[in-house]
Amino acid sequence: MDNLWWIVLAMALVTYIPRLLPLVFLNNIYLPPFVNSFLQFIPFAALGALVFPGILYSTGNIASAIAGSIIAIVLAYLNLNIVIVVIGGILGVVVWEILV
Repeated sequence: MDNLWWIVLAMALVTYIPRLLPLVFLNNIYLPPFVNSFLQFIPFAALGALVFPGILYSTGNIASAIAGSIIAIVLAYLNLNIVIVVIGGILGVVVWEILV
């Protein structure tokens, strides 16, 4: 059991050090506005890259998944509540499956 604590501590250091080093060494570096604005879009692009394949294969039918995702995108574009967006996407899939 004593070795387990050393393993957990080592794993914590291994994951914490790569996050700490850029904060320490890159603290006073100012990036050009173009690079800064480009870096602000990375979280959205990464989220989209992780979520999009899951959407396509979530129902077993790619056509119904695309129909539900289009409805969800339209509802999200209208700035509706996230619950309404999710329910609209689910209903879009259900209606597509019933009609087709």
